[in-house]
Amino acid sequence: MAVEITDGNFQNEVLNSNVPVMIDFWAEWCGPCKRIAPIVDEVSKEYAGKAKVGKLNVDDNQQVAMQYGIRSIPALLFFHNGQVYDQIIGVTSKDKIVDKLRMKL
Repeated sequence: MAVEITDGNFQNEVLNSNVPVMIDFWAEWCGPCKRIAPIVDEVSKEYAGKAKVGKLNVDDNQQVAMQYGIRSIPALLFFHNGQVYDQIIGVTSKDKIVDKLRMKL
């Protein structure tokens, strides 16, 4: 399962992570976010131990969302060594998500 990322644990879980991290920025009211959620969960299970997959609710954690300029959701940001190295905005395929995650594995 994906890790719940919050404004409070973002530094430790994402920026200080020793493995690549993908964060799914989402909200409860977002239809496309609900469509991509099962894909995010699949990737989380398949890459457990190799990469970290997290979900950040933008309504509950506005500080991080604003810091990274999230204006449209779902937004997937990919981090390595504390830096964003890629992103996907909107619903996408599992293959595209995995391709981006594999860039830093």
